[in-house]
Amino acid sequence: MTHRKLAPGRLVIASHNAGKVREIRALLASFGIDPVSAGDLGLPEPEETGTTFRDNALVKAHASTAASGLPALADDSGLEVAALGGRPGVYTADWAERQWFEGEKGRDWYMAMGKVEGLLAEQGPDVDRSAAFVCTLALAWPDGHAEVFEGRAAGSLTWPPRGTLGFGYDPVFIPAGKSLTYAEIDPAEKHAISHRADAFAKLVAGVF
Repeated sequence: MTHRKLAPGRLVIASHNAGKVREIRALLASFGIDPVSAGDLGLPEPEETGTTFRDNALVKAHASTAASGLPALADDSGLEVAALGGRPGVYTADWAERQWFEGEKGRDWYMAMGKVEGLLAEQGPDVDRSAAFVCTLALAWPDGHAEVFEGRAAGSLTWPPRGTLGFGYDPVFIPAGKSLTYAEIDPAEKHAISHRADAFAKLVAGVF
């Protein structure tokens, strides 16, 4: 399959998630790309109406490229838990949504991790704790063309949460073959083995 090549220059990272933007910047550092986040540009966050990671990644990439006139890269990622039928999946971030005060919303990842653990605990001590992080990258150009790449990282869930180096559900996810959670692993090592790294390896092979 032939992919369109991405020329060096500015690229919008279609995200307002600082942790995600930081990881993507690190992964793009050596390709002559000047990443700028949608948050830095003040671009609005589109409503994620898709029912798959692919759908939502494309929604975000097309919205950022349309608003900026620049190529845009969007990441839609989440946690799929086998014993929960693949949930939370595309609703991974929604499970962390909490009403704070006076209508303000925020994300409480410890609440989200607790929700997953609570649902697993309901199934008893022998519940299957296998899970996978999934990352879908959508790269869109102002003319409407887009390329999509998917990565996965298999592992298992632990409780209680461990580590302070990651974000999101990282403190409860142990990647296959490791004994530490994503949040206990040095970020450089995580970049090399994560679901995002897998998707990026495919993107790099395709568009650079």
